[in-house]
Amino acid sequence: MSEERQEQVGIVLVSHSAAVAASVAELAQGLAGGGAPVPVAAAGGTADGGLGTSAELVSAAAASVDRGAGVAVLTDLGSAVLTVKALLAEGDELPGNTRLVDAPFVEGAVAAVVTASAGGDLAAVEAAAKEAYAYRKE
Repeated sequence: MSEERQEQVGIVLVSHSAAVAASVAELAQGLAGGGAPVPVAAAGGTADGGLGTSAELVSAAAASVDRGAGVAVLTDLGSAVLTVKALLAEGDELPGNTRLVDAPFVEGAVAAVVTASAGGDLAAVEAAAKEAYAYRKE
């Protein structure tokens, strides 16, 4: 594994639904094109498969994508945000240099994965995801 790959930004997608998180991860990776494969993990639902958010699943997902260049976490709804904020406040539950990114879930995930696949650092990945708020559909 090359040094560049080892220091790639990882991305975690936190949804109240395991199926939604997995589908958005699949979509974002599919649209990333020919760039370097990005470590993306879905952290959806509860540990028993229900709707909700699991701090344990989020922590495990973040650890699984950590390649030393930081981890960008995107969430779908309010309590997912609160779960990630609580983990960040605890200080030792998520890899160092993990950021909660305020971005639209689907569009932000695609922008984040595309930017990471092009070699963007954590600040660039975060900026691209946030920029998705400006996407117009009219």
